[in-house]
Amino acid sequence: MPTLSLSDIDALARAALAGSGAEGIQLEQTTSAIVEAEADGIRTVGLGYLPTYCEHLRCGKVNGKARPSHEQVAPSAIASDARQGFSFAAFHEAMNDFHHLAHAQGVAALAIRNSTSAGVLGWFVERTAKAGLIGLCFANSSALMAPYGGKHRFFGTNPLAYSVPRGNGLPPLIADMATSQVAYVTVKDHAGKGKPIPLGWGVDRDGKPTTDPNDVLNGGAMAPAGGYKGMLLALLVDVLAGGLAGPNFAFQATSFGSNEGGPPDVGQFLLAIAPQAFGNHGDFSERLEVMLDALGQDEGVRLPADSRWANREKAAQDGIEVPDSLVETLEAYA
Repeated sequence: MPTLSLSDIDALARAALAGSGAEGIQLEQTTSAIVEAEADGIRTVGLGYLPTYCEHLRCGKVNGKARPSHEQVAPSAIASDARQGFSFAAFHEAMNDFHHLAHAQGVAALAIRNSTSAGVLGWFVERTAKAGLIGLCFANSSALMAPYGGKHRFFGTNPLAYSVPRGNGLPPLIADMATSQVAYVTVKDHAGKGKPIPLGWGVDRDGKPTTDPNDVLNGGAMAPAGGYKGMLLALLVDVLAGGLAGPNFAFQATSFGSNEGGPPDVGQFLLAIAPQAFGNHGDFSERLEVMLDALGQDEGVRLPADSRWANREKAAQDGIEVPDSLVETLEAYA
């Protein structure tokens, strides 16, 4: 199994995407998202997910030549049209105006429509945190998860994420989670390795809990995180990312996992909040560190994204082992 540097991974991803029809902002920003996912240890949506992106570029589910655009539609709101391109490109195209508006108004919202898979939502909110803003991101996806008490796929895994900037050069807090018990790609990874899944991750086609990942993949459904609480969060994500952005709700979108059906046309909804806009209750960064220090007094507790930063540092120093078979698959797309 070869060890690739991050620059090697960048070159591999870039060549595969370009060979599949991505160019310009679509190529640059999607390559960035793939490399960061690998570096951060979230590899199921790094190089492991790249063949799906390449297939979707080739079959027309994603427009690799799309030129996203945005407009300010209210004093604190921006609407972006991804034009069936990657979400990363649409966000990047609107990002500076989005962040400037948040600093000017205290709060700003960005709705991205006609989009596709958002990969790691931490990629989006990290950029907002680096602009000195609290960031929230909601993304709906094609139907994979049964509602609580149901057995048929209706919601996507509908992830959400947040970030909080910190002072003194410290990396931001970043939390990124699916509203299903685990991400769908995690179940696929278990199936590929012939490993069972824990009870509670998904149900079979009859709605019965299962430990066989293939039961979930073949006619079954993901289970919501925390039972009805996960369903309520998935519903909120669909209201924001599908309703306000969209145009499709999860149950209306074509599958992220196949080449059939045309563009999924899902959405992402983002909020940015300027801490300094909310009065003189002391310095936000200093007060935040008081709370985080107190939290860290409980042995065994780690902060959101601690593992992300550790993985990123290790990847930069030591590189990342990538299976030969995956390298060969990606090189064939170039």
